[in-house]
Amino acid sequence: MNALTRTAISATLHCLTGCAIGEVLGMVISTALGWHNAANIALSIALAFLFGYALTIRPVLASGIPLRQAVGIALAADTVSIASMELFDNLGLVLIPGAMNAGLADRLFWASLVGTLAIAFVLTVPVNRWMIARGRGHAVVHQHHHH
Repeated sequence: MNALTRTAISATLHCLTGCAIGEVLGMVISTALGWHNAANIALSIALAFLFGYALTIRPVLASGIPLRQAVGIALAADTVSIASMELFDNLGLVLIPGAMNAGLADRLFWASLVGTLAIAFVLTVPVNRWMIARGRGHAVVHQHHHH
C-alpha cells in the first residue's frame, strides 16, 4: 500500500470518527424523542459535520493557528469527506428495510448504523485519496500541523 492510500485511509478514519459520533448521537436523540425520519437524518448529518469539523479544528488550534483560520482549514479539509460519508451512510440507512423505523433497543438499528458507516468508510477512501492527490481535502490540514 502506498503512502497516498495510507494517508487517505487515515483521513477517512478521522472523518469516520466525527461522523460516527454525530450520527450515533443524532440517531439516539431523534429516535428517543420520536422524531420522524427527515428530522432524524437532518440532526444526524448536522451533528456529523459539527463533530467532524471539531475533530479537525482542535489540533489546528493547538498548533497556534487563530480560530477563524482554523475554521477555514477544517471546512477546506473535511467538507467533501464528511459530505461523502454522510451521503453513503444515510443512503444505506434509507435503503435497508426497517432501519429508519427501528428503535434504540432494536438490533436492526445498531447493525444497520454500524454496517452503513463501514460501507461509507470504504466508499469514502477513494474520494479522500483523489482529493489528497490534488493537494485538497485532508492534505490542507497537513500543511498546518507543524505551524
